[in-house]
Amino acid sequence: MVRLSGFRYRDVVKRLKRVGFAFDRQAAGSHEIWYQASGQRYTTIPNHPGDMPEGTLRAILRQAGVSVDDFLAH
Repeated sequence: MVRLSGFRYRDVVKRLKRVGFAFDRQAAGSHEIWYQASGQRYTTIPNHPGDMPEGTLRAILRQAGVSVDDFLAH
């Protein structure tokens, strides 16, 4: 299993943009909703300082329908 540690909010957003996600709207507090028009998928991304916990990142990728390999390749 691949480790998904050491990714910050900026890194996650940059990689999700490369697979077709775009900012949709601000959610409650420091969370953002991102949308992929081609796959009609939504995902919620927390905009917190520091590294994103591995479990949170895995949940974001699962919700976005992006495999870990695709995420790391971009």
